[in-house]
Amino acid sequence: MILAFMLVNMRFFRNLIEKRTLKSQIWLFVIFSLFVVIANLTGVEISSSKEIVTPLIITGLPQTDSIANTRMLVITTASLTAGPYVGMLVGLVGGLHRVIFGGFSDYFYIASSVLIGYLIGVLGDRVKKNSLYPSSFWVAVLSLFAELIQMAFIFAFHGFGLIKLIFIPMILLNTIGSSLFIEILKTYLSNERQLRAVQTKDVLELTNKTLPYFRHGLDLNSAAHVCHIIKKYTKFDAVGLTDRVNVLAHVGAGQDHHIAGEPVITDMSKTVIATGKEKLAHSKEEIGCPHKGCPLTSAIVCPLQVNKKTIGALKLYFCEGREMTVVEENLVRGLAMIFSGQLAIGITEQQTALLNEAEIRALQVQINPHFFFNAVNTIVALMRVDVDQAHDALMELSTFFRSSLKNGQAKEVTLEQEKQHVEAYTKIESLRFPNKFTVDYQIEVPNETLLPSFCLQIFIENAIRHAFKGRKTGNQITVNLSRKGANLAISVSDNGSGIDPQILSRLGQEPISESKGSGLALYNLNKRLINLYGTSSQLKVLTGANGTTFKTTIPLKLAKKAN
Repeated sequence: MILAFMLVNMRFFRNLIEKRTLKSQIWLFVIFSLFVVIANLTGVEISSSKEIVTPLIITGLPQTDSIANTRMLVITTASLTAGPYVGMLVGLVGGLHRVIFGGFSDYFYIASSVLIGYLIGVLGDRVKKNSLYPSSFWVAVLSLFAELIQMAFIFAFHGFGLIKLIFIPMILLNTIGSSLFIEILKTYLSNERQLRAVQTKDVLELTNKTLPYFRHGLDLNSAAHVCHIIKKYTKFDAVGLTDRVNVLAHVGAGQDHHIAGEPVITDMSKTVIATGKEKLAHSKEEIGCPHKGCPLTSAIVCPLQVNKKTIGALKLYFCEGREMTVVEENLVRGLAMIFSGQLAIGITEQQTALLNEAEIRALQVQINPHFFFNAVNTIVALMRVDVDQAHDALMELSTFFRSSLKNGQAKEVTLEQEKQHVEAYTKIESLRFPNKFTVDYQIEVPNETLLPSFCLQIFIENAIRHAFKGRKTGNQITVNLSRKGANLAISVSDNGSGIDPQILSRLGQEPISESKGSGLALYNLNKRLINLYGTSSQLKVLTGANGTTFKTTIPLKLAKKAN
């Protein structure tokens, strides 16, 4: 029992028995070999006249005497714990020591110990199935079997006299002892797993509650919320978060001098931030707070790291009279790792959003030059035949570019703003091609509805330029905006000649030369839709002999009214 309690309370030993590796088996062989020698030295000596001697430690054993001990208990538990090869080697050590210790007599102990170590290990592995150890029933059966084999060897070489004396006590001692030893290991490991499960649940619960704050980065506001949450759901007396220089939040004991927004003052935290390695303190001196009345007496400080760079620290404290347990230490380490991951995700999302926004800006900039050259050519042509119309076209172009500059500053504009922009565009085109087309609006949503900037204008421009080739009249464009649950359905249709099937699958997915029926505008618009709303909003195109329809569905949002 002493052996079992000593071993299970050593984290090093628990790590060895949870997974069989060459390294763990070597260490287990060393440990159990030590104890099998101790078992030989602390047995009960039986003289040739069957007199029982119980010295504290047996220093020598005459060849005529025997010894009853717990060697089989150690060999059996080694086999069940570490497998047949470790059990066999421990049996070899135990048998050799017994022979040397007994004046090089009774060599059968070597054979019996090796055989028992191997057999019990093999049988134990077979009956345990997928478990770490066999069931209590099988442990008892195998322990009894091991002792019976040993008794058979003793009977063969020493006869019935010695067996009669030691059979019952050794059978009971080693069988019950082996069973209790394995049961202690199983119970302790089971309790540890339960503690780990509780700890994991606590970490996941805290993670779930703190995630919304860390997603926005590490600042005074997010740190304060996170520290309050940790303080509420744990038993720590104080919780703190820092960046590389300043305290971002400190909740609980010591918050009168560990002040948010001011520099980090404890030596321990400075060291963790500088080295990127966690530290554990068990006294005020180790914490290193310069404030004389600081009540904090023990602490664990873990670095918060993103891309292997320390960006701050998580600090948890106890006051006098409270010690930090292993479970609490592991809890803090788990939180620090998850918080670091959350911060990394938040930073990545922010960078992705900035890149998407930059790309959207770049795509928007490409739209206006595309229309600008066509408009200038139209005005130049009109100046030759009708100066007044050229003047009107120039004024409409001015209106168009004013709205372009205004709308181009935003990713989304209101329906009203987009319609004004489209009307300026269609008036310019109508001056160039009088009576060629009409635009019919079927709108079921308010003017405050938000759309991607230039969205409708691009659809209408595409129809005017490509749908009505060879037709000067009777060309109709229909713009439909309707509510579809929580989404806005946008549809722009024409009654043109349809799109060439050869380019249909590429439309909006890649730039297509103008000569083949489409340009860069649809491709840019499709990329903006995906960046803004996801792939579910990408363009859908329906085409045939009776015309083409461009469709997209985006979240329905209304612009906030100014106070």
